[in-house]
Amino acid sequence: MANEQYGFYVDTSRCVICWGCEIACKQWHGIKAGTHSRRKVEIATEGLFPDTKQIFTSLSCMHCATPLCVVVCPEGAISKREEDGIVVIDTDLCTGCGTCRTNCPFEVPEIIQLEEADGTMRPVSDKCDACLSLGRQPDEDTHCVATCPLGALHFGPLSEMGAMATERGGALMEGTTVPSVYIS
Repeated sequence: MANEQYGFYVDTSRCVICWGCEIACKQWHGIKAGTHSRRKVEIATEGLFPDTKQIFTSLSCMHCATPLCVVVCPEGAISKREEDGIVVIDTDLCTGCGTCRTNCPFEVPEIIQLEEADGTMRPVSDKCDACLSLGRQPDEDTHCVATCPLGALHFGPLSEMGAMATERGGALMEGTTVPSVYIS
């Protein structure tokens, strides 16, 4: 169990589907086109014509309280950090078998080709690591959050994310794995 679980808060009323979060993630992490650590912005339509509205939700790994990916990884390559609850992949152990993606209820991990020091490529699972692989410090924003021009994305202690979401009528995402994401 994490000392202090971290997670995201997504304020859908502020998202204008600019894709800045996804582009920042790709740029900073060197992610090739066609794969996503910060998943695509999801678009949902509510209501009946003429009273309809679209809701845009930017999602990544949910850093779940009980992540199935950790349990099912046959190589033990996925773990949940005790200090902040962030779910990370050790690419040295990962074989790219895809078991994590198959078992994730949100289909988050993606199989990418990792270039080795000798120039060869090998498959590994990839997903949001809250910019830890880039050396993010606890008091710094993730790149997706820092890039969001209208402040639709927030990252930090889940208690703080919950308080922000509650002010806007939001709630914790539902799911058997208990996602660490609030949405309003």
